[in-house]
Amino acid sequence: MPRVIHFEIPAQDPQRVARFYQDVFGWTIEKWQGPVEYWLVMTGPDGTPGINGGLYKPRAPFSGTVNTLDVDDLDASLAKVKAHGGTVVMDKMAVPSMGWLAYCADVEGTIFGLMQADPHAA
Repeated sequence: MPRVIHFEIPAQDPQRVARFYQDVFGWTIEKWQGPVEYWLVMTGPDGTPGINGGLYKPRAPFSGTVNTLDVDDLDASLAKVKAHGGTVVMDKMAVPSMGWLAYCADVEGTIFGLMQADPHAA
């Protein structure tokens, strides 16, 4: 059963928002060195309950917090989303060395991500 594995918080000024979450909750937030402007959020040590996330500069259709679910087969999951009235709002893309990611909207327009782990994604 797919579970939420990651969250993303929109931030027009990611450094300002990062300082807020660092000061309030003690989270560790670092700029990702990948191909897009993104900040990684570590909410606690590995092996403890909870999930980590990220900060992103919002762009249409994204404007709110986005939860990403772990799936075994991204293509099959995207087909199920479409078959049940949802839409794919950002097609499947590689997250280098992590896996395959796509963003969808449910039947009321709420955005969520789907991620298939694959260390060979490029």
